[in-house]
Amino acid sequence: MFDYSFAHWLAFLSAAVLLNLSPGPDIAFILGHTMRSGKRAGFSALFGVWSGACLHVLMAALGLSAILAASAVAFSTVKWIGAAYLVWLGIQALRSGGGNGLIKAAESLPVVRIYRQGILVSLLNPKVAIFFLAFLPQFVVEGAGPAWAQLMLHGGLIIVVAAFIEPPLVLLGGRLADAIRHNQKIGLWLDRGLGALFVALGVRLALSSR
Repeated sequence: MFDYSFAHWLAFLSAAVLLNLSPGPDIAFILGHTMRSGKRAGFSALFGVWSGACLHVLMAALGLSAILAASAVAFSTVKWIGAAYLVWLGIQALRSGGGNGLIKAAESLPVVRIYRQGILVSLLNPKVAIFFLAFLPQFVVEGAGPAWAQLMLHGGLIIVVAAFIEPPLVLLGGRLADAIRHNQKIGLWLDRGLGALFVALGVRLALSSR
């Protein structure tokens, strides 16, 4: 069980590293909270996104992502909800005064709320679900165990790879945040920049197709 060749692991781990380095709503969400509120908020966002990714892996293993990929109605519903949520987060940040909007000071925005937002940002992106459905089955090897177990293994390893890549980004962003967090003018432009980014990501998601 789980008997794979060196070439298999090399191909998979290379793809997993590239996947985690590619920019998207998840990374923008994590770094946005980190830069505006510090490491504690950044790690809360990080764990929320990872939790959402775990649910995507579970859905792929159970075959639920296939329903999303096959149904135009299901895909469009999740896509528009996700796009609307990203745009709403962006508008909240754009309307802030540098410390009272979406990305508030770490002590005034509960980490549990940031964690929940991270789960939603990850879950409400149907392209992530379809990506896992298209990506993970390519590494299922006949005779290496049940397909669902291999999907869970490789999906979990993608998150393990993320654990080596994303926390250093949070730590670096946290150090920068410590230096600028109390500057309201910088905070204002951070909120505006993050807001514009979320709105753009929401629009891009809304215009995307399967």
